[in-house]
Amino acid sequence: MNLTVERTGAREWSDEQLEMLFAGGFPQFITADQTVKQYIGRVREWFGDLDLMLIDEHGVPVATGWGVPLRWDERVESLPTGYTDSLVRAVEGREQGVAPDTLVICGAIVAPALKGKGLAGEVLLALRQAAEEAGWPRVIAPVRPTAKCRYPLTPIEMFMEWTRPDGTAFDPWVRTHLKLGGRILAAAPVSQTMTGTVAEWEKWTGTALPGSGEYVIPDGMSPLHIDRDADLGTYTEPNIWIRHR
Repeated sequence: MNLTVERTGAREWSDEQLEMLFAGGFPQFITADQTVKQYIGRVREWFGDLDLMLIDEHGVPVATGWGVPLRWDERVESLPTGYTDSLVRAVEGREQGVAPDTLVICGAIVAPALKGKGLAGEVLLALRQAAEEAGWPRVIAPVRPTAKCRYPLTPIEMFMEWTRPDGTAFDPWVRTHLKLGGRILAAAPVSQTMTGTVAEWEKWTGTALPGSGEYVIPDGMSPLHIDRDADLGTYTEPNIWIRHR
């Protein structure tokens, strides 16, 4: 497959094209991070050059990925707490005139029909190339481990240590990053926090939530906490920090 890389905002995409690309994307509750909602508009406005689309030879978008720039001193203890904090630091750093030196890869999506063909790795390479062209020597990613939803009760610190019999990482998305020269830096147990009413969570998960307590939910990487007295559901999503060469 011959691929080209474009800024996502460089042209208009049809609704049909975008629906096909994002059909296998994130669960509905991923948009319930209230802090992200406060910052995402400025992220899109200021960092559109880091929102990339992979196009096949027919002009069809087959994968996409994006990131944000920030300043980081290479110390594990000074990493952002995860995805949300990366957006906050990028936006506030821009507002304060702080020169970035690090790209944070925030996400990548491949059209469902083309998964398993190496396109996710191509997205990562395209974003690394963007960092190189910008003169940023560091590339890191709060990786959302795709297999973690099958083990929501396992602490992320334990999960990220799991390997297959051949010694490679157990999680396929983590494995993709490591194959491209990445290395695990640390767990990000509180990468995002999503909140909503009980009714919203029942809609997002397709699950009845009749009482207060902890629930394992579809596509959840950790349990959902429901407080029916407060009409509040809180879900905290863990990630894994990986640094690329």
